[in-house]
Amino acid sequence: MAWVQIRLNSTDKQAEQISDFLEEIGAVSVTFMDSQDTPIFEPLPGETRLWGNTDVVGLFDAETDMKAIVEALIASRLVEADFAHKIEQIEDKDWEREWMDNFHPMQFGKRLWICPSWREVPDPNAVNVMLDPGLAFGTGTHPTTALCLQWLDSLDLAGKTVIDFGCGSGILAIAALKLGAKQAIGIDIDPQAILASTNNAEANGVADRLQLFLAKDQPQDLQADVVVANILAGPLKELAPNIITLVKPQGDLGLSGILATQAESVCEAYAPDFNLDPVVEKEEWCRITGMKK
Repeated sequence: MAWVQIRLNSTDKQAEQISDFLEEIGAVSVTFMDSQDTPIFEPLPGETRLWGNTDVVGLFDAETDMKAIVEALIASRLVEADFAHKIEQIEDKDWEREWMDNFHPMQFGKRLWICPSWREVPDPNAVNVMLDPGLAFGTGTHPTTALCLQWLDSLDLAGKTVIDFGCGSGILAIAALKLGAKQAIGIDIDPQAILASTNNAEANGVADRLQLFLAKDQPQDLQADVVVANILAGPLKELAPNIITLVKPQGDLGLSGILATQAESVCEAYAPDFNLDPVVEKEEWCRITGMKK
C-alpha cells in the first residue's frame, strides 16, 4: 500500500495538538521528529518530553486529498496561513521485512550471542539469548547494554545470584542465567518491563529461575552476588544507597547508562563501598565496575 506524508515544523507546546488534529482528520500515524538533532535525557515519569523545535510528520493513505488536509490545518488555527510544510509520496515497501533485515545476531565477549528469533544462530555451541527488538526496551544495540553484556560474559557466574536493577527487557538477567547464574532477580519501576522480562524469560527457557519485582515491592533484605544496573547517571547517584545494599560483601557491581563525562560523579557515589576498576568507555558512554569491600 502506498502512502503520502505531510511534514511541518512546530513548537513543543503545539506539537501534540497538531498530532491530535491530524489523527482526527485521517492520519494513520503521526511521528515527532527532532528538527535540530538535540538530545533528550531523563524525561520525568509520565512526561512526554519534546524538542523545542519539533517536526510533526503525518502519514496518510495515498488517495488522500492533501490540499484539503492543508486547508483543514489552516482552518484549525494551529498553524499560520502560510505555514511551511512538505508533502511527499512514500514508496510502497515490505516495511516489516525491511525492519527485520536490519537486525542480526550480535556477539558480546567470548561466549554470548543475542539473536533475533527469525535469524539462524551463528554458533549453536555458544551461549545464545533469543530476543526480538521491541519498541520500549533494549536488545543489545545500545553501547551501554553492550558494555553490560560484555562484563557479564567476563564473570564466572556459576551458582551465583544476579540482580538486574532497571531490568527493562530482562536482557541482562536472562543473559546472566544463560551464562550460568543459579538465579536472577529483575527490578523495574515500569509494569511493562516486568511483562517484557517475563515473556523474554519464557522464550529462553529460564522463567523458573527469574524473579521479577516492581521497585515499590522489592523485598527489604534482598542481596545478590552480582548486581548490574543499566539506567542513567542521575538515578544511579540518587539510588546509590539502595543499590549498594543489594550487593553482598565481596560481590560484583556493574553500572552503565552513564555518559563518559558523568563517570567521575557516579564513581564518587560508590567509591566508599567498592574497590572500583578502571572505567571502560564505548563511544560516548561508559561502564563502572567494582567489588564490594
